[in-house]
Amino acid sequence: MIDLKDVSKMYDNGSAALDHVSLHINKGEFVFVVGASGAGKSTLIKLLSHEELPSSGSVVVNDTEVNKLSKSRVPYLRRKMGIVFQDFRLLPNKTAEENVAFAMEVIETPRRVIKERVRTVLDLVGLAGKADALPQNLSGGEQQRVAIARAIVNRPLLLIADEPTGNLDPETSRDIMDTFKKINHMGTTVLMVTHDKQMVDMMNKRVIEIVDGKVVRDEQKGAYGDEN
Repeated sequence: MIDLKDVSKMYDNGSAALDHVSLHINKGEFVFVVGASGAGKSTLIKLLSHEELPSSGSVVVNDTEVNKLSKSRVPYLRRKMGIVFQDFRLLPNKTAEENVAFAMEVIETPRRVIKERVRTVLDLVGLAGKADALPQNLSGGEQQRVAIARAIVNRPLLLIADEPTGNLDPETSRDIMDTFKKINHMGTTVLMVTHDKQMVDMMNKRVIEIVDGKVVRDEQKGAYGDEN
């Protein structure tokens, strides 16, 4: 599913966001990426989605060498992945249903398919009764659920989550993690960047730790670690 081979990302000032990183993530895995701010976690995500290109090495996602993609092929790569952000990024003047539907409209999915699938994913994330609500009338946890529904409505092979519980209270965070677990059990690979020690320790999944652009730990059924 994801294969990084000797990947480095250098910036003009000579600093390395990632330094000779190699890692492999299988289809269907649930993986946490942890580390201090500035360690290189966000750069890793950007390389997977072709938002950034590596200075050296290769980045492969679903048998596609991302760093060799032409600009015209990038949208097709991104259709196979969903991304959930800490700040939700919902369209304020669209309802929950319309926000989720928008992700399908941009790739010209037939309206009949949109209506059926949007209702299905809203039910999956526990928002069947909130389809007509605007973001301003939803709690933070509900807004994040809409963002998750939008990310998975096109049935991506890979779901990337960047600090998805960063703005949520502990109880809501647990509910959101349960949603990610459900999605993962359906076969979607989940890669989550987080500082949420409690959630990482509770989930007992694979943990990759990055320090100063290097992978310093990669363990199955790992914990967050001491303090980063």
